Amino acid sequence: MRVVWDGVKLAGMKDLFNRTPGLDGADAAGKRQEIRDYFHATFDRYEQLFETLASDEAYYRKPIALRHPLIFYFGHTATFFINKLVLAGLVTRRVNPSFESMFAIGVDEMSWDDLDETNYNWPTVAEVRAYRDEARRIIDDLIATLPLELPIHWDHPWWPILMGIEHERIHLETSSVLIRQHALHYVKPHPDWRPCPLSGEAPTNAPVQIPAGKVALGKTDATYGWDNEYGRHTAEVAAFQAARYLVSNREFLEFVEAGAYGDDDVWEDEGRAWKNYAQAAHPTFWIPDGDGWRLRLMTEEVAMPWDWPAEVNYHEAKAFCNWKKAQTGLPVRLPTEDEWVRLYEVSGLAEVPHDRRAEANLHLDHYASSCPVTQFRHGDFYDVVGNVWQWTETPIYPFDGFRVHPLYDDFTVPTFDDRHNLIKGGSWISCGDEALKSARYAFRRHFFQHAGFRYVISDAALPEATPASHYETDKLLSEYAEFHYGDTYFEVPNFSQTLARIAVAAMRGKPMRRALDIGCAAGRATFELAKHFERVTGIDFSARFIGLGAQLARNGVLRYTLTDEGELVLYKERRLDELGLDATRDKVEFFQGDACNLKPHFTGYDFILAANLIDRLYSPRKFLAAVHARLNPGGVLMIASPYTWLEEHTPRDEWLGGFKQAGENLSTLDGLKAALSGHFRLMEKPRDVPFVIRETRRKFQHTLSEVTLWEKIS
Repeated sequence: MRVVWDGVKLAGMKDLFNRTPGLDGADAAGKRQEIRDYFHATFDRYEQLFETLASDEAYYRKPIALRHPLIFYFGHTATFFINKLVLAGLVTRRVNPSFESMFAIGVDEMSWDDLDETNYNWPTVAEVRAYRDEARRIIDDLIATLPLELPIHWDHPWWPILMGIEHERIHLETSSVLIRQHALHYVKPHPDWRPCPLSGEAPTNAPVQIPAGKVALGKTDATYGWDNEYGRHTAEVAAFQAARYLVSNREFLEFVEAGAYGDDDVWEDEGRAWKNYAQAAHPTFWIPDGDGWRLRLMTEEVAMPWDWPAEVNYHEAKAFCNWKKAQTGLPVRLPTEDEWVRLYEVSGLAEVPHDRRAEANLHLDHYASSCPVTQFRHGDFYDVVGNVWQWTETPIYPFDGFRVHPLYDDFTVPTFDDRHNLIKGGSWISCGDEALKSARYAFRRHFFQHAGFRYVISDAALPEATPASHYETDKLLSEYAEFHYGDTYFEVPNFSQTLARIAVAAMRGKPMRRALDIGCAAGRATFELAKHFERVTGIDFSARFIGLGAQLARNGVLRYTLTDEGELVLYKERRLDELGLDATRDKVEFFQGDACNLKPHFTGYDFILAANLIDRLYSPRKFLAAVHARLNPGGVLMIASPYTWLEEHTPRDEWLGGFKQAGENLSTLDGLKAALSGHFRLMEKPRDVPFVIRETRRKFQHTLSEVTLWEKIS
């Protein structure tokens, strides 16, 4: 079968499904044609998938309650394309604003116990098909006329074109899963979506030793990639054993027949809750048939192929491993992402070739279903890639250097929640970017994909919870994260850095062993002081602020969102190493505490910083009356404050200044001199230090903080 679009000869369904293009080279005209072919082949194949629906009614009945009906997914990929091209400024007119709103969002699976009963006035199938035709014409014209210089990279005008194509390929797979979950009378077999005809006896699984080694992750090749694939991650992987085969239906049957679905002890808490809610007693695609079983494929039910991989969600795979661990006494579990990469590398695998079929059930090169786990050998293993995705123990997390692509800022970030686990290796329908080694896709643990698993045996402890996977979204905390660690605005230097430089100059010739940053907020000054002091303690009344500094000290990275305008946000990442502060991580400590009532052991400091603190205390007089006792002789106290006295923070009778006394103006500096004169001398004239706090893209606070330095004299 050949397909012709506007006089262009395209790859047919019987040929190899076009591979994701390389984005470098010198032949721009050839690359333009390759991408044009790639686009049309992808659009054709996606529309052909929906030919497996038996009637128009099938488009409007939800396959599962937690997802939209298939009419949404039929329209979604084309509207995504137009929306991204409009956002990128490559397309100036919309095709159908109503569709481009209706079909834009609502794709990600919801929590298994969070039903969505929203009703939509969906258009007809013919209307959506006509929309897709018009979108195709616009995109084809853009590909044919947009100037092209190679290589194509992240910021290149052609990047959103590749983004739209690869996005459609993702939905080729996810929509096929929904079709598989549809009632059987809504689907029909299709000559271009034929399942594997092979089945035989399942093999006996056995572990194979994999030696220790180092892995390095992070996309480096010149093909399209999603944001989470970029950055750097290296790890030393301890030796472990991995099952030679994916767990087959026959091997999983032992778990079912042992009654393990009813044994709460082998299920994790989250998995047990899902199992009980779903009333699961066997894999979702298994169909009881008298004393036996049948298997639901995409468009039909077949006699159970016992040598095909068992397709389950993470909870079921994890419970199987826990059960097998109890049965064997061996440390059985799912692999981590790093271990899967190690398995890939020792198997001697390479990427899917462009000129011949993959040596794996991958990229639609063989079947429209799984196949026997014994068919595709990869070194000492089988199905290291292909057949079904493989669940891992690893919740998706950002690599070092991760950046959010501005055209699709919610592709990955919402999954950094420790609820989405990575799947690796691809399935029979995984194609394009999905089929590459660098692919990083993650789904909620209750979710069903064309996914199974391989177990490993390892005494190595699982890594602790992935560092800094979350983006801080609290508006105040995010503003202070940016204030302390973010960009410079209006050429005003970083406030914490400026204070640290003043402090170091004031300490010249004095001991610089221990420092206290009281009211440290997000902690930047704590780290800056630690470049010069042997040990620095940061204390703040707010545990949430302390959490930001502690997170940086622990993980070296802080991620947060900033309000751009309205509900729009920007995603920011700050790293200690990029700020020149990584060497200070072991020299700082953070505690929650009350500056007016500090514990006795916070003492013996050579320097104390109280930045933007005194006008926020409930009793600044109490703090100032006791602070000398926490300083060593000759120690220095730095106070910085804009003197913004407010009764909501400080009772009126506790204000140090900012009012008339005996008919004369009393400034806060006067109040400070009176409060500190018994134990301190003012070292130099006060100075004003400016700072800027960003609220939105166009709203900032610009403030002057008066800095005074006080030397302890008694």
